[in-house]
Amino acid sequence: MALRIGVDSGGTFTDVCLFDDETGKLDIWKVPSTPDDPSRGIADGVSEGLSTVGSTAAHVAFLGHGTTVATNALIELKGVATGLITTDGFRDLLEIGRQKRPSLYDMNAEKPETLVSRDRRQEVPERLKCDGSTDRSLDEEKLRAAVRKLADEDVKAIAVCFLYGFLNSAHEQRVVDVLREEMPDVFISASHQVAPEFREYERMSTTVVNAYLGPVMQRYIDRLKLRLSELGVPVAPQLTQSNGGVIGFDMAAQLPVRTVLSGPSTGVVAAQAVGRLAGFDNIITFDVGGTSSDVALLQGGVCKLTGEANVHGYPIKAPMLDIHTVGAGGGSIAFVDSGGLLKVGPRSAGADPGPVCYGRGNTEATVTDANIVLQTLNPVEILGGRMKVRRDLAIEAVQRLADQLGLGLMETAQGIISVVTANMAKAIRLISVQRGHDPRDYALMAFGGAGPLHAARLAKELDMSRIIVPLTPGTLCALGLLLTDLRSDFAISRLMKVDERAVEPMISGFQALEAQAGAWFDQEDIEARRRVVNRTADMRYVGQNYELQVSVPAGTVGPATLAALVKGFEQAHLQRFGFVAEGEAIQIVTLRLEAAGVVNKAELASLPDAGRSSDGAIIGSRQVYMDEAKDFLPCPVYAREKLKPGNRIAGPAIVEQMDTTTVILPDMQATVDPYLNLILETRA
Repeated sequence: MALRIGVDSGGTFTDVCLFDDETGKLDIWKVPSTPDDPSRGIADGVSEGLSTVGSTAAHVAFLGHGTTVATNALIELKGVATGLITTDGFRDLLEIGRQKRPSLYDMNAEKPETLVSRDRRQEVPERLKCDGSTDRSLDEEKLRAAVRKLADEDVKAIAVCFLYGFLNSAHEQRVVDVLREEMPDVFISASHQVAPEFREYERMSTTVVNAYLGPVMQRYIDRLKLRLSELGVPVAPQLTQSNGGVIGFDMAAQLPVRTVLSGPSTGVVAAQAVGRLAGFDNIITFDVGGTSSDVALLQGGVCKLTGEANVHGYPIKAPMLDIHTVGAGGGSIAFVDSGGLLKVGPRSAGADPGPVCYGRGNTEATVTDANIVLQTLNPVEILGGRMKVRRDLAIEAVQRLADQLGLGLMETAQGIISVVTANMAKAIRLISVQRGHDPRDYALMAFGGAGPLHAARLAKELDMSRIIVPLTPGTLCALGLLLTDLRSDFAISRLMKVDERAVEPMISGFQALEAQAGAWFDQEDIEARRRVVNRTADMRYVGQNYELQVSVPAGTVGPATLAALVKGFEQAHLQRFGFVAEGEAIQIVTLRLEAAGVVNKAELASLPDAGRSSDGAIIGSRQVYMDEAKDFLPCPVYAREKLKPGNRIAGPAIVEQMDTTTVILPDMQATVDPYLNLILETRA
């Protein structure tokens, strides 16, 4: 027995996927998360999962995990006391930011808290020119004085970010050397190592976030290493990055900023693999948890990377899968606003106290409570019977809203579902319609604990005709860890027009990136035959302030490469913005290289057809309120684990499993494919 284990540590539950390489058997397990020490929940989940399948830690051949440690520390502002050393005259850049404001006309809008207080921002005389040459040498005497001031402040981490440090790292590297002499125990984050790209504010923000989270991630990793070692796990564990790949613990401890979207990213990785097997190239993923919905667009089976994102108000320049999040989940709270309108979210009941139906003291109705009232969710118990629920409490909470609105109980419960569906649809239109993609050309892949519950309504809202519900949707992010590669991304900013003069700078730039990738391959001990690199370039028209990522053809860079880049950029610009500016000069801004170490992955097996009849999977029936009928309709309830390939289900129907519930509307039918995915389609 050789087990591959993927663990996704969330806010409510820690999900575990165990895949047996020899038999192809996939088992899933859930345990409560332990926010006070997430490593304990992971160790508990692995231990219980191994016990459930009758195995031991000695049989573990791979262990990867996704975590919300960095994300939660940033959201909750629970990082460490952080200092900043920057170019003389630039310490206030962290607060000034950009003139672009997310809420231009909101007089009450609040800026996120600055992670480094002004007294902990130290300026040092030095200056580089825009070509990276030295205008003023680093003043070492004042540097040491600045370091000692920060030492007196008892900071635990220091960010180093100089103007044009991405072009010439000499001054930043000298600061790092001095810090190691003067403050050997402090966590150091230098911009040329964290985000070696242009745009000084975003680079500084990323470097500061990395420093702020560094010691938090280091403590977490040290604890998890110890717990897994005590369990007897014989392999070095891996951790998910925001780009969907995994890296070793040591690299994750150095670059925690690259893990801020650790959890959602592997769900998209798994969606790519499941979609490919199911025969769908174009997919929109729909991942719904307790607090939020994460959506992403996969064109040609691939989710694009973005080089920059705003995470909870903090700009971060790091490679991330292009995932958009909206505050619409099972725990989202419904309320009546000052204008008398029904609203849902983004405020959430979270895991504790959770929805009203959990009986833990919450009195505000949530999306989950509305589903309990409508009986789309089991009104007695969920999680395969492991959690009892109180429909009577949910009815009381929704009725209070109904009284405020002057509506009936069922109208209000259905209204909550309709409002949250509209919020989810808005998120999908943002990544599709607003970027030149018609959602009707895509299949909707629903996962997360509440994705399949809302998928049918959402597809109807967007006029999408097909829905894919994977075999283990509630633990798909954990499964994604068994389907991804080791990966790291490298970038270098080089502003140049796309003409013959760009050839040499591109060649030297990619050579530098390949050297960095080679060092990373060696550090991670990746065999030569498993090393893969892909090149891209961020491009724009001269004068634009945004870039599009374009693939760079393999081989030696030359005139043909430039022609291919121009063609690729114009195609991307046409799709994204609807036009091509003929005759306008095009500029390369940043060169990027993706390095991947290909690992053995879990292989999902195809099963033989078992016939159309699904009667053997029926475990009961219940009355479910359907908006189409404005009334309760009798719905057969199917056990997901009893469905076989080829089985068909006519709506209305409910499919239950431990990790989620799937709703099939009256005008839909579902088919089980050879990989046990449920494919929902609208009947003609």
